[in-house]
Amino acid sequence: MNKKGLLYGFLCYLIWGLFPVYWKLLQHVDSIEILSHRMLWSCVFMVVVFCGFKHMSIRQHVKTTKQWLMLLLTGSLMAFNWGLYIWAINHHYILESSLGYYINPLLNVLLGTLFLKERLNKSQMVAILFALIGVGYFTIDYGRFPVISIALATSFAIYGLLKKKMALAATPALTVETLWMLPLSLLYIVLLCGKGESALCTFDIWTYLLLIGAGVVTAVPLLLFGKAAERIPLTTLGFLQYISPTGQFLLGVLLYKEAFTTSHLICFGFIWAGLILFTIDAIRQASKTSK
Repeated sequence: MNKKGLLYGFLCYLIWGLFPVYWKLLQHVDSIEILSHRMLWSCVFMVVVFCGFKHMSIRQHVKTTKQWLMLLLTGSLMAFNWGLYIWAINHHYILESSLGYYINPLLNVLLGTLFLKERLNKSQMVAILFALIGVGYFTIDYGRFPVISIALATSFAIYGLLKKKMALAATPALTVETLWMLPLSLLYIVLLCGKGESALCTFDIWTYLLLIGAGVVTAVPLLLFGKAAERIPLTTLGFLQYISPTGQFLLGVLLYKEAFTTSHLICFGFIWAGLILFTIDAIRQASKTSK
């Protein structure tokens, strides 16, 4: 096992798992404005990183109009996912957010079956069934469908599916996605400043630094993920990804004292059971492939 790859993977998922702490520091700022700054400074960061690669241009990677338009679509999905996540964290839905990222790998398998002609085995079918039972029970017993969880899981899964079908290098693709979102981000910030309602009008240096840092904390784990994916098997990455929602879950319950009801326990229990089955099956399949 590549130790550097394992370290990169662990660090990227650890940073994602600690994201609620960062967004909570900006709780006094409007969620859409946080998103706008996140897109703006992510774009700046990615352009700087991309320009660091000598003799390379975006045109070398993104060559057709269809690819540019597909990156507009994936950029929009990414912005929706980021914005909803920030809003959920700062409106006390950390547990529901973590549930969405637990559901995500199971949803990836389902989309792969529907759109990439991949076949579900029995373990995967049971894992998805467990997830459906968990969400169904939560909806009936708690009296509310977990909209945030499903929206986060679905948007991220569709984003992943489209990126897989495009098969573009991660750095230029992310650069173009943030470039597409840049005009809207700047427009929203300028409009808020014009009304005197922007966080920039508070002249709070700490807030300024946190908003600028939003781009860095967004881009760094994505780059770490890219490095990890180059060095370690996808099965290992799939196992490591549970660090992120687990970190969010623990922060929600232990640090931010969100209510963890019996409905939550049973719902999470079914999904955790499904994920255990899914992980064991993935490890077994990888073992067969390596042999």
